[in-house]
Amino acid sequence: MDLKALRNEALEATSRFFLERGDILPDEDSDEWEAEYHRQFELAKRRAAARRAAAPGGPAADAHPEWPELTGAPAEKRWGAELRAARLKNIQSKELRDWLIAAWTTASDWVKTRDMPGPAFLRRAEAQYAASRREAEAQAAARAAEEQASAAAANALRARVEAAGVTAGGLIDLIDVSPRSAAAPVRGKLAELRSGKRSLRVFETSNPDVLAVIEKSEGGRNEYTIERDDGLVADLKLFGEAEAATHGSKR
Repeated sequence: MDLKALRNEALEATSRFFLERGDILPDEDSDEWEAEYHRQFELAKRRAAARRAAAPGGPAADAHPEWPELTGAPAEKRWGAELRAARLKNIQSKELRDWLIAAWTTASDWVKTRDMPGPAFLRRAEAQYAASRREAEAQAAARAAEEQASAAAANALRARVEAAGVTAGGLIDLIDVSPRSAAAPVRGKLAELRSGKRSLRVFETSNPDVLAVIEKSEGGRNEYTIERDDGLVADLKLFGEAEAATHGSKR
């Protein structure tokens, strides 16, 4: 299986999906794009598997080898494939056909419609497709609202950090002048600070009067402890929360 070709096929299909829907193309890092890309990638894999199955020496060739193979008992699969081909032949909407091909992958789904008149089948398929679209749009809206809320929270925290005048460099300067203390077991991380070529991670310890610092710099790795200062701890927590919220809102 040529993974590069499958990825390219899935990327093209994902772009086409949003363009044909009349939407603005979402960012390729967005959850909406990722979800549709993964769906298109699975469809591409199924089509590739169907093409291999239709090759000489494989199972009997399907009239539409680009469609995913239906699941079920052998006889039911043949019957379902025939019904699927007949039903889809009479559907004008490409979007609806593509959705049915992707969603109805069980032979019994098609066999159950064997006695259903064409117009009745079309109404049922359109209703299911519309429901699927509404669900997808609701999920996309919920994700967008969640991302907006996360971004707003991150912006609020950054504003508090700026108003307090808290910076990574300033916190490192305070740590540098803090009195050193006896070692103690490390607990939860307060903040991670980067300034210039220095990187510090600051932790609470089992001793409520002591903070632990793990530093990496050009000189290598250094671990030490400092006396706890409530003002420094408050600023470290605020800075750490703002950094975590910022990184979380960019996912």
